[in-house]
Amino acid sequence: MANPRLDPLYDNLKTPHHGYHWNQIAPQYFEGWYFRLTLPKSDQTFAFMYSIEDPLGNQSNSGGAVQILGTDETYLCRTFTDVEKFFADSNDLSFGHWGKSDLTSAPQLLSPREFNQNITEGYQATASLNQGSIYDPVRNEYCRWEYHIKPVYGWGNPQQPQQSSAGWLSFLPVFEPGWQITMAHGLATGWIEWRGKYYQFTSAPAYSEKNWGSSFPQKWFWLNCNSFSREPDLALTAGGGIRQVLWWHEEVALIGIHHQGKFYEFAPWNSEVSWQIEPWGKWQLQGRSAEYEVTLVGKTDLSGTYVRTPTAKGLVFNCRDTTKGKLDLELRDRQGKIIIQASSIQAGLEVGGAPWDRAWIV
Repeated sequence: MANPRLDPLYDNLKTPHHGYHWNQIAPQYFEGWYFRLTLPKSDQTFAFMYSIEDPLGNQSNSGGAVQILGTDETYLCRTFTDVEKFFADSNDLSFGHWGKSDLTSAPQLLSPREFNQNITEGYQATASLNQGSIYDPVRNEYCRWEYHIKPVYGWGNPQQPQQSSAGWLSFLPVFEPGWQITMAHGLATGWIEWRGKYYQFTSAPAYSEKNWGSSFPQKWFWLNCNSFSREPDLALTAGGGIRQVLWWHEEVALIGIHHQGKFYEFAPWNSEVSWQIEPWGKWQLQGRSAEYEVTLVGKTDLSGTYVRTPTAKGLVFNCRDTTKGKLDLELRDRQGKIIIQASSIQAGLEVGGAPWDRAWIV
């Protein structure tokens, strides 16, 4: 069975932590991947969330799942309980899960044609491909997708080795959980069949990231956008949370901006980052480094949609998302000169964990 060949550009943009992290021993373990696709012309977003929990298969919550936030933030989730049908490459961004299939061979990456011919339910994904098919029993119909991705930015300056989103210490088992943006920006071409409607697109903004560990953070927030008005070569990801570091917890956040071939990073090791995040509806972040300052303001009047995240009790609804957030970004040098001033109405905005009974101000 032929494997889809990765876009050669990916070799230059390959980030740390792109491979599967499970050590084949730990029972309480999850790894999750997030692929986002934005369709600016129709003002819609598709977000694909893949996960595997307790890969040893000995727990009640062992298995995999596919969650999709589709048009107008509609939600679909399907689980695959057989961990033996999951596969992932420890050296590359390549993974998948077979649900219903007529194949008797071990699960593996297929060519897109072979996948469509043989996998009734399941998915596969790489740095340059996102493909799948799952059944929606409520509507008695299938959701199918296949698109190919040309990476534009990994995480860091594109002319240099790519960076770990959480810094060099993320190579040591001291942080819980791990987090890595695997592609800050890419261009996707393909199709999605969702709730009886067919969406075809060319060079649509695409994004991907991953998490791994024993559970999600105690509490977190997240902002993401690579579809800005009049700024096609601009991508933002920002996030913060309470993460476990060995036997203590710390509040941390980072802001990463890719623009016209340059990477602007505001992280604990090189900048001061502060935030004011409401329980829902408003996200404000500020970052200041030796050279630059950035201000982010995200807002939404929508109620958002709850999605599941891995916990010690399995997948639980404890994460609230909108894919139609309003976002304003301003980047300045330390003398006050504006370098970037941009806005979008297709930002991903998220809060998760607990407690969210008041604003989180740091």
